Amino acid sequence: MAKHTWIIALACAALCVALAACSGGGESEKTNPSSETSGSPLNAPATIEAQTFNDGAAISSNGASIDTSQVANGYVAAKGTSSSRLKFQVTKGDMSYNYDLPSDGSPIYCPINMGDGEYSFRVMQNTSGQNYVEIASTQENVSLTSEFSPFLQPNVYCDYNESSECVSVARSLTAQASNQGEAVQAICEYIINNISYDTSKADTLRTATGYIPSPDDTLASGTGICFDYASLGCAMLRSQGIPCQIITGYVSPDDIYHAWIMVYIDGVWKCGEFSVSRNTWSRVDLTFAASSGNVSQVGDGKNYTVRYTY
Repeated sequence: MAKHTWIIALACAALCVALAACSGGGESEKTNPSSETSGSPLNAPATIEAQTFNDGAAISSNGASIDTSQVANGYVAAKGTSSSRLKFQVTKGDMSYNYDLPSDGSPIYCPINMGDGEYSFRVMQNTSGQNYVEIASTQENVSLTSEFSPFLQPNVYCDYNESSECVSVARSLTAQASNQGEAVQAICEYIINNISYDTSKADTLRTATGYIPSPDDTLASGTGICFDYASLGCAMLRSQGIPCQIITGYVSPDDIYHAWIMVYIDGVWKCGEFSVSRNTWSRVDLTFAASSGNVSQVGDGKNYTVRYTY
């Protein structure tokens, strides 16, 4: 296979540095005094299906492998071994997502997040600076089983499984939910009331790259940055069969880079801070709610511009 050198814009690195700058700070009452919920009954999966790398179906080259056997179900997997840094690139049209790929052969699972159509998948190996060479690639014409499939699965930024504590807590919180709106309310209010913003972590990550949130770590520590809030909320909601997206982008004022979630239910949850409507993607900014809207750090909760969806 001919090798072509690519210069990868390190979007993930910029993402992590920018997200680390989103600090909450301050205490909040973290309450929703009046709340309305409605909707269809919650249809949570009985178990979380394990994601596994299918070596038999994978395209392999130069120590790297790409498994596209589950793209219809909303995700693609990659792994590789190398003494140099690796990236996994997912491209459709003029939009690309770049993920850090472990060099020890551990697989990562990434969302098919740009709808149906022709995708290109590449594993890239660092040569020097920000220069990368392609060492494995494949293409797939994707037809998703459902538009929601990518947003009901674990992925590299929303990692959970059957034994995850966040799944256990989500099941407990929603066990008595009478409708989908009530389930969303229970999970989101739990996070708002139990996770505090970690300014020390934000300061530590300010100059770091490659940060990957862990829902269970956030739950255990009771602290996190905006990416952690979004990752935990997404994992808990997806585990209960509620489509959820992690969104990163900009908020007003001053175009602060930030992370939040979007949820989709056959129901509603309306309160003082959130308005989740029926059968549409609705924004829920858990960090903003938990921090009492510290405008200088997490924005003013008004104008949002989407950059990436996971």
